[in-house]
Amino acid sequence: MYEDELGNNDFPKVPFERRTGAFLIDFVAVWFLSSFFGAFQWLIFLLAWLGMRVVWVDKNQGQSLGRWALDVRVMDFRYARMPELMSLTKREGIVGVAAMLAMYGLQINFVDPLSMLLLNVPLLVDCLAALVDEDFNQALHDRFTDTMIVPSQRGFSLDLRLKKIFAELKKNMQKY
Repeated sequence: MYEDELGNNDFPKVPFERRTGAFLIDFVAVWFLSSFFGAFQWLIFLLAWLGMRVVWVDKNQGQSLGRWALDVRVMDFRYARMPELMSLTKREGIVGVAAMLAMYGLQINFVDPLSMLLLNVPLLVDCLAALVDEDFNQALHDRFTDTMIVPSQRGFSLDLRLKKIFAELKKNMQKY
């Protein structure tokens, strides 16, 4: 199980920054794809979101594009394995609708700041729950579907590669 009799958590936590980065990679990829479809952008966004975050994740050991890039994966909290397809669909349906609203809020930009803020609130509230959950870092959609984000050995390690590149750049800049 995920917890012993003393209440110790067996799963290492994923830093909030990595989780956010993985989400942003997926969000930008799906937003870019859906931006070519004009009036049907919302439908294409939701279909592409479900394709990337449910179908692809189901076939790719719990990793979407962003999760693979940052070495994290989604897993079932209760059984310590990859979630079932229905659980993934519920999870990503919740996040997908919140992400779609955020996409529209960001497209409005500062033309109507109140609408921009209101359209981004559902995603912010959902994700801030992961920030304040000190035990398991579960967002609201994770709690609803009994899932969690855990580190993975499989992936591209984009964050580590970027840190290395920036460290080398900083080192080279100090020479001059």
